[in-house]
Amino acid sequence: MKKVLSTTLGILTAVGGFVDIGDLVASSATGARFGMALAWAVILGLIGIVVFADMAGRVAALSHRAVFDLIRERLGPRVGLANLLASTFVNFLTLMAEIGGIALAIELATSVNYLLWIPLCALAIWLIVWRVKFETMERVFGLAGLALLISVLAVFQLHPDWNHLTSQAIHAAKPHSESWPSYWYWAISLFASAVTPYEVFFFSSGGIEEHWTKEDLSEEQANVFVGFPIGALLALALMALTAIVLMPLQIQVDHLSQVTQPVSLALGKLGIAALIFGFVACTAGAALEAAFSSGYAVAQYFGWPWGKLQPPRQAPRFHLVVMVATFLGMALLLTGIDPIKVTEYSLIFSAAALPLTYLPILMIASDPEYMHEQVNGRIRNFMGTVFLFIVSLAAVAAIPLMILTKGGA
Repeated sequence: MKKVLSTTLGILTAVGGFVDIGDLVASSATGARFGMALAWAVILGLIGIVVFADMAGRVAALSHRAVFDLIRERLGPRVGLANLLASTFVNFLTLMAEIGGIALAIELATSVNYLLWIPLCALAIWLIVWRVKFETMERVFGLAGLALLISVLAVFQLHPDWNHLTSQAIHAAKPHSESWPSYWYWAISLFASAVTPYEVFFFSSGGIEEHWTKEDLSEEQANVFVGFPIGALLALALMALTAIVLMPLQIQVDHLSQVTQPVSLALGKLGIAALIFGFVACTAGAALEAAFSSGYAVAQYFGWPWGKLQPPRQAPRFHLVVMVATFLGMALLLTGIDPIKVTEYSLIFSAAALPLTYLPILMIASDPEYMHEQVNGRIRNFMGTVFLFIVSLAAVAAIPLMILTKGGA
């Protein structure tokens, strides 16, 4: 049981990263529009995040220093500042969207307008950051997010044509009703949802919070190789559900309530209850990751005391950054901004900023001065370089495609 619980950091990171409010809609929307034709983007993102999360985790365990601390030292203050600004902007958009996502999920359960829940959600996130132990938070939200496994059960309960779904995934063909720019826009959105920077910041900083050392590398790898595949499985299940139920009816997904329809058909009210509980857990987990990552990035860059294990009195600026980001996001959401659209755009801006995050991780993990005998070998360096090239292509294409397709319309 202890070994199982030790993987909850990876499960929380992966479920919050793969199945946050943006991916709940993005995976479902692509399933309804493209079937399983974009499943490859989720798999590609899974491979990439596994490669780089493993690097970031090993760097944290060997050097006992987090990503932004090393980025500034390795690349210099100017490049580090550019990285900080881009990452903070993306983290903030993500945090804002996740707070809205929690409220939207609660609205499904209560029928009370989500705007009324936003202040309570923001307050709850801040109180958890401030008062709940890191290990408790990690285990509660990491394991609660597994309620979304109900979506996998729902896929089987619908008795789909497996040959048809497999054929869609393998051939990855664009439907005749869709344009190539929209196809690639959604592909990049799905890919970016799997490899968002806050996942790496949270995972590596969380490893330091848990005092990982060289002896804990097996735990680090268990987190990576168990947690992230679970997140990808959930994303693919949501995609499959709408591909099975909504695509034949030509129903497009533009609201969270439509994501529940296939589960309702397959499993009834108990299935919906479990799904909504999973929605709340995974969006709350993602909000916590984004909130922590905002504080981690700023505090690590400027060399301030940081971390969940540091009480506000000992790390006041770290906790102040988290508090300001949380309540500023709340204030903007209360203006009526659509949290789902915010998340979709945050994924595109995240894709544009990805090289700034992943290049320094690859450089540090390949440097024997930092990594000693755990330095990247040829295979890890090859995979990291190939993935960095893919990330760079996505970064170049992301914003032009967003403009060309008017946000994937």
